[in-house]
Amino acid sequence: MGFSHLLQKITTLLNLIKFSHTIFSFPFAVMSAFLAAGGMPGIKQLLLIIAALVTARSAAMSFNRLVDTHYDVNNPRTTYRVALQKKIGRTNMWMFTILCVALFILCAWSLNRLALYMSPLAILIVFGYSYTKRFTHFSHFVLGLALALSPIGAWVGIRGTLAVTPFLLACAVVLWTAGFDIIYACQDVEHDVKSGLHSIPRRLGIKGALILSGILHLFMVGILLLLPRYTSLSIVYSIGVYIVAALLLYEHSLVKPKDLSRVNTAFFTVNGIISMGLMGVTLIDIFAG
Repeated sequence: MGFSHLLQKITTLLNLIKFSHTIFSFPFAVMSAFLAAGGMPGIKQLLLIIAALVTARSAAMSFNRLVDTHYDVNNPRTTYRVALQKKIGRTNMWMFTILCVALFILCAWSLNRLALYMSPLAILIVFGYSYTKRFTHFSHFVLGLALALSPIGAWVGIRGTLAVTPFLLACAVVLWTAGFDIIYACQDVEHDVKSGLHSIPRRLGIKGALILSGILHLFMVGILLLLPRYTSLSIVYSIGVYIVAALLLYEHSLVKPKDLSRVNTAFFTVNGIISMGLMGVTLIDIFAG
């Protein structure tokens, strides 16, 4: 296999697993790591935490594409996944998934004992998400839980213990993720009905789903505003949270029950700004404090 061919396969794989969407969980892991350290964490610890996050997420997404092939091929929005999967090869994807799991466990082992002990549970959750749409409308919350492992894991990676702070961050991530995933899932209502899959938009209808999404994001903001009570964060962070609230309002203004044309803007662009922006103001507050 030539270098250019290998590079093409890697690029195709990164596109298939939506590597760019790491932007959703990465900032919360970094925030948690810096809060746990009370400033700059050790470079080795930080790199291991980032590597653990990337490998766990990559394994989860690769696994999802493999087990959801039957559904993806019948959904106009996701048929491209099957085409990309054929270019890569299912055997290669399984090997990639197993390699990522092994690297994730290695990273956890290199951090501390609690991180290692928690790693199988993390894999169970991120892999288990792929099956939830088959039997529950609440798969959006399981996805949120999968992403919420990032601040908990980062905290454990630094301190080797658990505390209130990472769980508050985790709760915010669950609500935020479930909220924007519900918006995203509004595109698939017809496919979900035909395929026998479950989702909040299918259960409540698009209008009801968008209302619930807004409520979840409201509670997310409330939880984020609680964080200074348990940390040294101050006014800079709080201002950042209010900016996040404004961005969430903008996100919801983009999507209407009868107009889903701007879902992708709401899903990726706005939420990417939210996560990176919140990380930015948190780090500024930590170092300015």
